[in-house]
Amino acid sequence: MIAEGGLAALWFAAALSLLQLIMGAVALTPGREEAGAIVRPVAIVQGLLTLAAFGALIWLFVTSDMSVKLVAANSNSMKPLLYKFAGTWGNHEGSMLMWVTILGMAGAAVAIFEHRVSERMLLATLAAQAAIGLGFFAFLLFSSNPFERLPIPAADGQGLNPLLQDPGLAFHPPTLYLGYVGLSVAFSFAVGALVTREVDAAFARAMRPWVLGAWILLTLGITAGSYWAYYELGWGGWWFWDPVENASLMPWLAATALLHSVTVLATRDSLRAWTVMLAVVAFSMSMVGTFLVRSGILTSVHAFAVDPERGSFILALLALYIGGALALFALRVSTVKEGAQFEAVSREGALVVNNLLLTAILGIVFVGTLYPLFVEAASGEKLSVGPPYFNSAAGPLALLLVAIMAAGPLMRWRRDRIGVVLDRMAIPILATAAVLLLIVLIAPPIGVLPLLGLILAVGVGIGSVAPLWGRNLRRTPMFTWGMVIAHLGIAVSLAGMACESAFTKETLVAARIGETKQVGPYQVRLDAVEPVAGPNWTALEATLTASNGGAPIVLKPQARSWPNPPTDTSESAIATRWNGQLYTVIGKEDEQGRWQLRLWWKPFVTLIWLGGAMVAFGGALSMLGRLRRERLYRDRIAYA
Repeated sequence: MIAEGGLAALWFAAALSLLQLIMGAVALTPGREEAGAIVRPVAIVQGLLTLAAFGALIWLFVTSDMSVKLVAANSNSMKPLLYKFAGTWGNHEGSMLMWVTILGMAGAAVAIFEHRVSERMLLATLAAQAAIGLGFFAFLLFSSNPFERLPIPAADGQGLNPLLQDPGLAFHPPTLYLGYVGLSVAFSFAVGALVTREVDAAFARAMRPWVLGAWILLTLGITAGSYWAYYELGWGGWWFWDPVENASLMPWLAATALLHSVTVLATRDSLRAWTVMLAVVAFSMSMVGTFLVRSGILTSVHAFAVDPERGSFILALLALYIGGALALFALRVSTVKEGAQFEAVSREGALVVNNLLLTAILGIVFVGTLYPLFVEAASGEKLSVGPPYFNSAAGPLALLLVAIMAAGPLMRWRRDRIGVVLDRMAIPILATAAVLLLIVLIAPPIGVLPLLGLILAVGVGIGSVAPLWGRNLRRTPMFTWGMVIAHLGIAVSLAGMACESAFTKETLVAARIGETKQVGPYQVRLDAVEPVAGPNWTALEATLTASNGGAPIVLKPQARSWPNPPTDTSESAIATRWNGQLYTVIGKEDEQGRWQLRLWWKPFVTLIWLGGAMVAFGGALSMLGRLRRERLYRDRIAYA
């Protein structure tokens, strides 16, 4: 009865979502304000019901109930408990139920905790959130029922995709989905502000924690997903410009622009219309990502749906929500009052330029991701848009964005002078010139983009800590520390990307047992290849010994075979040192008894993910600092 109970909870939550939408809309009409009293409680109960439905699905997976079609198709009684649990969302229906659950719980959180905006705007926001949820409830109940029973229970399940059987499955999708839903709340706030004509600083302060939280989670999700693909797929790369990777990058780019814009509106009462527009764009990108991954239009380890009707359903939701929001924006933008003015040379001006560059990069990624799909749909011709396009088109803009980011925190609000700004930038500029000279003198020839990346990383790194110069560090606000650490994290990641691109050494060899091969500074010897068995797989495991004058390093890459479903995968073995990673993969044996080995030496590649973690940590500090300041302000008002 667990499956039936979960389905019933889902139906009740959908009914409450409809009630929340109707009563929220009714309460906005003059003379019917009393109808709004029911909206907050309904939003809370709806969130709890979706959580109960998702909990029921987790229980069905953990207990391996093979009478449920979804469990039989995506799990197996022999799977480790972690993959039974995480396998709940390692499929189409389960992932969409997780999407709806997070959406429902977010609406409940807004209903419980939000008291910074007027009651009318809150009701409009909750009504907009209910409208989003209603479409996805309909999608689940009529197109992707996760609780569907089999006529005859299966003897056992088909198992989870082996590429997903990794601890990353327990972390990567939930963080991305939490980020997507955070942007949906920002979208709902924007719709509420437009409906009630309350686009002001209070609206921005209410929306900012959701934008910041979504941005932090998207940063963590993308960083974790990048490292997961790096070590799991055995390709040796940290980013492939895969359409599904781009589907998560596009919301992050939009959220980054929105985060800076909403901060300006909240603190300086500027960029009102631009902030609302970015909220619509950011949620649009999360919907585009959902469409790409869940529609079946792409074939990928991330993409679970294969039924074109589901893709049509999501596309219709995308058109409805985004088209409706854009229409509302067009109708109401004339009512959005102009905010405070600022000069071009100011911190606000730098943020506007950065937002424009972020939007341009977003457009490049959007076109490069979707253009091949449009061409294939129109003509049947398959096109591939890969790294050369993205690197050459987006790379220079990204470096310009980083350069302006170094100067932005050193500018004053409202108005500044270019000469004074250049004086403040003297140390970062001199450091950048010194690094450029050093690279030209002692480093081997490298490409233009890696060279610019390295020197800008140094300039941004120094510029990012400039806001701390001359301050009493103990009295520096937490959100200032957060900004500094996040910007420093960008510099660290940029340095890692540039080093990986410029200095990586790769060796593809066929080696016999006992042979030694060179990669970068390491001598790697193939000592043995032996069969091993895991909990639900078998493998051929190589034993490699690597040395470069110090203590030897033993690595054991594997070529795994999975019986259910039948799949072969490569499990890399990686040795991490302070100055980089030695990355090894074993392939097949040839007719002469030699084993294929792929060896990489990647200097300072770990800076990429360290920087991503720093960016997320800086965002978390900023959020805590803002929330703490708001709490202290409310306490002072209460005791005044």
